[in-house]
Amino acid sequence: MNSFPPESLLDKSQISHSFDCVAATYEQQTSLQKSIGETMLERLEWLKLAPQQILDVGAGTGRLTLALRQNYPQAQVYGLDISHKMLLKARQNAPSFQDAFICSDAATLPFADNSIDLLISNLMLQWCNDIQVIFAEFARVLKPEGALFFSTFGPDTLKELRSSWAAVDNASHVNHFIDMHNIGDALLYAGLSNPVMDVDRFLLTYQDVMPLMNDLKAMGAHNMTAGRSRGLMGKGRFKAMLAAYESYRSSEGWLPATYEVVYGHAWGSQTPLESSSDSIAIPIDQIGGRKRDI
Repeated sequence: MNSFPPESLLDKSQISHSFDCVAATYEQQTSLQKSIGETMLERLEWLKLAPQQILDVGAGTGRLTLALRQNYPQAQVYGLDISHKMLLKARQNAPSFQDAFICSDAATLPFADNSIDLLISNLMLQWCNDIQVIFAEFARVLKPEGALFFSTFGPDTLKELRSSWAAVDNASHVNHFIDMHNIGDALLYAGLSNPVMDVDRFLLTYQDVMPLMNDLKAMGAHNMTAGRSRGLMGKGRFKAMLAAYESYRSSEGWLPATYEVVYGHAWGSQTPLESSSDSIAIPIDQIGGRKRDI
């Protein structure tokens, strides 16, 4: 399921490289990600789950993976990410369970069918071109009674920056994000059951645009679309974007940056999936709307 124009498609190798580059300092730049991850952990408490096999997809430096290990000490917890250097950092943060971190693509999870009790993914889906493929993999590895919890960014994310660039040219300057209703449809299409979706909004404020752009770069979230400019940008266009952004300045003198956060959870497919004859899966035992200012 992909409704984005070709110029908005993401370069997967660039995503991996980008997060490799920021792995060493990532934890210093991600207060928003931390806040959203904490919210997801709080939501897990509502269901009183007792999972034995947990998979954190898009684990990054392993912060959420570690928290899951602490909250569910009886469980085997795995953290998976496409960035090798992010996982090296995760292993430094959690030397006691080195084998639990796996470098792999979310579109091809190296887990057996119907093997995971709880799959959690914090702010990873926005880096995928086709969430239908991802949800199909989630449905494949989840047990029928297994639970999926995730967060991702919605289309209002960075709307001020996107609009300001749109006033200058037609190029792709800001990553695109999927609407909550389309995400819900994709969950059902993948065979996941009883999906529940809701939206939260965070408003970050800056004195000017450059600190915002520096923050995006520092957390690996700068523009990685196929239609991004590959050469030097003219000063005139950049100044025009800055001027357009000024229209959002508040009476208190701050520039806003909106983040729309979509939360979702669903349950595994009611009919266990059969393994396809041309696929290889590794059994687990063989791999070792509110608005808030922050």
